[in-house]
Amino acid sequence: MDLPQTVRNTIEEHQMVRPGETVVIGLSGGPDSLCLLHVLRTLRLELQIELYVAHLEHGIRGAASRADAEFVRNLAQSWHLPVSVEHADVPRYSQEQKLAMEEAARRVRYLFLGRVVTAVGAGSAAVGHNADDQVETILMHWMRGSGLEGLRGIPPVQELGAEPWWSGPPLRVIRPLLEVPRPEIEAYCARQGLQPRFDRSNLDLTYHRNRIRHELIPHLESFNPRIREILRRSAKTIADDYDYLRHQSLQAWDRLVEETEETISFPLEPWTRLHPSLQRQLLREAIRRLRKSLRDITWTHVEQARVGVEKLDTGGRITLPQGLFLTKGYHRFVIGESRPYPDLPLLWESPLALSVPGHNPLPDSPWVLHCQIMTGDGASPIILDNPDPWHAYLDLDKAGRDLTLRVRRTGDRFQPLGMGGQSKSLTDFMIDAKIPQHLRDLLPLVVSPQHIVWVAGYRVDERVQVTSETRQILHLWFAKEA
Repeated sequence: MDLPQTVRNTIEEHQMVRPGETVVIGLSGGPDSLCLLHVLRTLRLELQIELYVAHLEHGIRGAASRADAEFVRNLAQSWHLPVSVEHADVPRYSQEQKLAMEEAARRVRYLFLGRVVTAVGAGSAAVGHNADDQVETILMHWMRGSGLEGLRGIPPVQELGAEPWWSGPPLRVIRPLLEVPRPEIEAYCARQGLQPRFDRSNLDLTYHRNRIRHELIPHLESFNPRIREILRRSAKTIADDYDYLRHQSLQAWDRLVEETEETISFPLEPWTRLHPSLQRQLLREAIRRLRKSLRDITWTHVEQARVGVEKLDTGGRITLPQGLFLTKGYHRFVIGESRPYPDLPLLWESPLALSVPGHNPLPDSPWVLHCQIMTGDGASPIILDNPDPWHAYLDLDKAGRDLTLRVRRTGDRFQPLGMGGQSKSLTDFMIDAKIPQHLRDLLPLVVSPQHIVWVAGYRVDERVQVTSETRQILHLWFAKEA
């Protein structure tokens, strides 16, 4: 293998660098990062880039780790490259954040690279992941039950910044060695007279990745010696399939989704026509946007939610990781915090014939709609200046006693009080009133056989308003019962 040419091809294929920019090299001192630095140093005039070396001493391996830092500092100086070396207490960070040591080290390392990139005005940070790292990652994700996003492996170019643990500007990470197997890297170092540092923790089988590297992959090679090549090729195909599926899902997202800071909702009827693969992708995207991460979200969680949308009764809910719930309404389902619906008198079953006068409990709710018939002056200030949107005063003779409580239906219209008798579609009224879309199908409507008389919480109909000529007043109000 012509290793520098392979790296050159990878950089060009994925447009990793631009002429004139600085690239920060994450240099641990091991074979991968040392090879990467040497190759990019060889190619830098051709690529028209500047190099900056960065090393993080993790505080894990004591004197050996400090010796690695000194090695990097001396190497950078001998090669006349600027360098930043920083010391961190990864074990403490791991304990504070309740993370495995590997994940804690990864986060601290990328946060460090992000700070260096920002400080020196670089375009990206290059790290030494190689083709065998790719194989190990694919197998790790496969055993965890990942979908297409995980099975595509390590991306050649990645932007970090949306993760909840991230701080600072986004970091563009590039991986020029991703097509180069580990033995080729070690052979290159030997040919060039490079003497990398050796990290003994890479032999520690208590680390999951090391067991995959030293036990699982050799076992798989006994079945097929080309298993590494096959897995890498499969990952590339999966990556292309994932990119296409993500493009399709984002188009569906723009058509279907109503999104707020706390909730994301989907319309049920169009949802049922989507392919299951698109449904899974949209559910994952919803969780990603609400929580900035898919960590701990497995295929099982997504599939439980996808199937639950069809099987749940109205008002039913599914618990998701990271404090999220999926709740099903009449015409939409919503993903959000544990209380995606406000503590309001929402109608989960409809229609409901009202007792006038009487007390009408809402199904599966602590709320009751009270209906009281009053006599008196229709010009009373308590009626004319009613401040509570969940109280309404109607002319009983105009509204009648044959009233029903229901949710909206296609084609509903009414004459909102204050519009001079002008008819307006209920949908337009709800949009103008800024009623969240996932609540519109649950908002109670009081209707007579002829028309809507009250959009609860918002407006009565002009045709049933109380006037000075009103003799009997129907007082409607919602109250929560203990």
